[in-house]
Amino acid sequence: MDAPAITRSLIKETIPVKTAVEELSPTRVKLTVEVPFDELRPSMDAAYKKVAQQVRVPGFRPGKVPARIIEQRFGRAVVLEETLNDAVPKLYGQAVDEVDVFPVSQPDIEVTRIDDGEQIEFTAEVDIRPNFEVPDYAGVEVTVDSAEVSDEDVDSQLDALRQRFATLTGVERAATGGDFVVMDLRAEINGENIEEQQANEVSYEVGAGSVLQGLDDALEGMSAGEEKTFKTELVGGENAGEEADVIINVKSVKEKVLPELDDEFAQLASEFDTLEELKNSIREQARRNKLIDQVVQARENALDAVLDKIDIPLPDSALKAEVDARKHNLDHQVAESGLSRDAFFRLYQTTEEERFAEFETNSARAIKVGFVLDKIVKAEELGVSEQELTNFVVRRAMEMGVQPNELAKHLADNDQLTLAMVEIVRDKAKSVLGDAAKVVDSDGNEVDLKAIYTEINGAEAVEEEDESSEEKADDKAEA
Repeated sequence: MDAPAITRSLIKETIPVKTAVEELSPTRVKLTVEVPFDELRPSMDAAYKKVAQQVRVPGFRPGKVPARIIEQRFGRAVVLEETLNDAVPKLYGQAVDEVDVFPVSQPDIEVTRIDDGEQIEFTAEVDIRPNFEVPDYAGVEVTVDSAEVSDEDVDSQLDALRQRFATLTGVERAATGGDFVVMDLRAEINGENIEEQQANEVSYEVGAGSVLQGLDDALEGMSAGEEKTFKTELVGGENAGEEADVIINVKSVKEKVLPELDDEFAQLASEFDTLEELKNSIREQARRNKLIDQVVQARENALDAVLDKIDIPLPDSALKAEVDARKHNLDHQVAESGLSRDAFFRLYQTTEEERFAEFETNSARAIKVGFVLDKIVKAEELGVSEQELTNFVVRRAMEMGVQPNELAKHLADNDQLTLAMVEIVRDKAKSVLGDAAKVVDSDGNEVDLKAIYTEINGAEAVEEEDESSEEKADDKAEA
């Protein structure tokens, strides 16, 4: 497959500017930018053309009105305003690049002086990443889980596999936890049937934890052919939040029957002929997964160790934006669920207040993580090759079920390639932290990440900077 065309070269022409920086707080600065008026000529020419397209002057075709006529008829102020609208954002970006600040919010820009024909001056107040030093991370001690695979680990995987191949068998007894019932449901409020709160032939596992409070208790002890009514609060539809009578009619009760653990099961559930071969395969895969977990944990724990050593002031705007984004995503999830807000949080065994508190904590950590990793990226001079960007797009496309070229075009068209590259180099910075740490497992054994890369991918992985292993570990971390 051809590599997606996802990189491009940009040539920037810079304009001579004079920029002064005033620190308003550790997380906010004020830039004062002075620009010679002659340097605005390209933006002014573009402004005349734009205004000429918008105005109508007798005797001139649209777009062909001379500059002097525009100034005579509409005033020079119109052109100056359009010129500044075009030039100032570009000048602000150039000023930021030159004074070595890292903005984390949209700037508050004010044009403070216009000396027509001489120069312009504008100010820009913006929240920035604060100055801080990343502590030495070489030899940071971190602990990860043991990669030892126990018999219980294998048994747990086998049990999960048996659950997938379980069968349901009808029984002539009352339902109990773990049984499956087929039932009809309907709801009434003050004796009036609620049409949208009806469902027939619903299959449900007793004890699974329905958002419909009281359902599990009502089903316990019911047999096929029985009907029962219980009161509960409706969780969806127009009557969400109202108390209703819910009538259950159980049609059948079935128990889950797990297959026997024998060679026949191994042949049914896998490509192996014997149960022993299946167990050995599960043990080997479990070890690989635990080794990858060790890599992921080493990186995350090393990052936590670094974060614990520094106190970084956070820009209020960045924290608010991060929290608001998470709240917006939560609102979308609630709306998509079709549940009332209370029922949604009950389903996930939490409250809105608890979730919002998590947002505050997790948002603050996410911002700090980004600040620290960006510093490491710069210190270690980490970059992104075209092949790495291509690999990233291919992996993401596979996860999303789309064609790589389609995703590449979407990223390019929506100016998201930079965000993709930031994600790649930050993952590299995490790898640097993990590889620099002194890693031991919970049993006190030293863990050699290079050896893990070799065991998972072969000796060539080390020579290729362990890229394949790191990608697997990063993918697992994202999951």
